[in-house]
Amino acid sequence: MEKKDKKRSFREQLKSRYRLVVLNDDTFEEKFALRLTPLGLLILFCSVTIIMTFLVISLVAFTPLREYIPGYGNVDQKRELIILTARADSLEESMEAKDWFIKNIGDVLAGKTEGKPEKPNKDTSVNYSGVNVSPSANDSLLRNEIESADKYSLNITDKSKPVNSISSFVFFSPVKGLVSSSFNLREEHFGTDISAKENEFIKATLDGTVVFAGFTSADGYVVQIQHSNNLVSVYKHNSEIAVRVGDYVKAGKPIAIIGNTGETSNGPHLHFELWYNGSPVNPQDYILF
Repeated sequence: MEKKDKKRSFREQLKSRYRLVVLNDDTFEEKFALRLTPLGLLILFCSVTIIMTFLVISLVAFTPLREYIPGYGNVDQKRELIILTARADSLEESMEAKDWFIKNIGDVLAGKTEGKPEKPNKDTSVNYSGVNVSPSANDSLLRNEIESADKYSLNITDKSKPVNSISSFVFFSPVKGLVSSSFNLREEHFGTDISAKENEFIKATLDGTVVFAGFTSADGYVVQIQHSNNLVSVYKHNSEIAVRVGDYVKAGKPIAIIGNTGETSNGPHLHFELWYNGSPVNPQDYILF
């Protein structure tokens, strides 16, 4: 009973109300009054403590103030430390390699050279004299097929043509794009039209000398290059030209910029022609665009 009475009295004390009054000392006029309970004060104190703790943690975690707390470092300083550590490791490896190099040079100058490695001991536990190492019939056929194949051919070749024919060249693609119109002798379309990105560079397909670089009303800016073995490449409808007549160009060197010049052009593209011994040939037979 006494314990219950003590609990009730404690609860009643927490719930009992008090008034905080501010009076004028001269007139005893009441200026401010506040009703409080011990339980309310306790709840208010706990709430203020939780809010202050949350604000302090937020300031430390999400603001530059954490840099002033011992144990927290600057992010930029950590990045610099990581970079310096990596450089130190690289320098250490470089110094070790140089030390090995100097040591080897010293050994060579002193006449200290490594001898031949010892031959491994022959395994006498197995009898290899009865092992058949001759190739089988299928293995022989496969070897003959691979040995007779042209392993390192980089271009499309025709065995019936001589070595100095056009098929013996390795062409460089003048531009990468989509073929919009193919070679057609019946329609007198003597080349291949390739659509590509705007301001794309056009490159020489082979080593050669520029024999024409100028403007025509029908084909716009045109470049013609004379190659070996009576082979000529033609590049039409360019927006700009980067070479002059007489220039010697290497395969893959930029010579112009793709464009839409000339009366016969209907969009940005390259009209590319190949002429061999005075006759037009299909560029798609030799170049993958």
